[in-house]
Amino acid sequence: MAREFSRTDRVAQQVHKEVASILQNEYKHRVGDMPLITVSDVDVSRDLAHAKIFVTIYNSTEEEGKVQIKQLAEYKKFIRSILAKRLRMRSVPDLHFFEDKSIIEGMRISNLVSQTIAKDESKRDKDDPQEQE
Repeated sequence: MAREFSRTDRVAQQVHKEVASILQNEYKHRVGDMPLITVSDVDVSRDLAHAKIFVTIYNSTEEEGKVQIKQLAEYKKFIRSILAKRLRMRSVPDLHFFEDKSIIEGMRISNLVSQTIAKDESKRDKDDPQEQE
C-alpha cells in the first residue's frame, strides 16, 4: 500500500501550522503594530533544506505589503529559532517569505462581478418596468 502523504508534504503541513502560530503569537508581540498576516501555503524542497512560505497580508497597500515581506525576511532567524524548538527534526528548513495575492485578487474580482450584476439588474429594472408586474 502506497503512502498517503510524502515526507515533504507532512513537513510542509507542520511548518505551516507552526509558522502561523509563531506569527500570531511571538512575532506579533515583538514587532507591534502590524496588519493581519495569514500563512496561505508552504512549499518545502525535496531535501527539506528550504521552505517557501506564502503569506497573505490583509488591509494593506502594495507598498505596505512589500515592507511587511521585508520585515518578515529580517526576522526569519527569530522565527526559525522558535520553529526549531517546536519541530522534531535534525535540521530546520531555511525560510523564504513571499506575498500571496491570490486571495485578495479573488476578493477583488468577486466584488467586481457583484457590482456588475447589480448594475445590470438596476439597468434592466429601469429599461423594462412592465416585467416587474
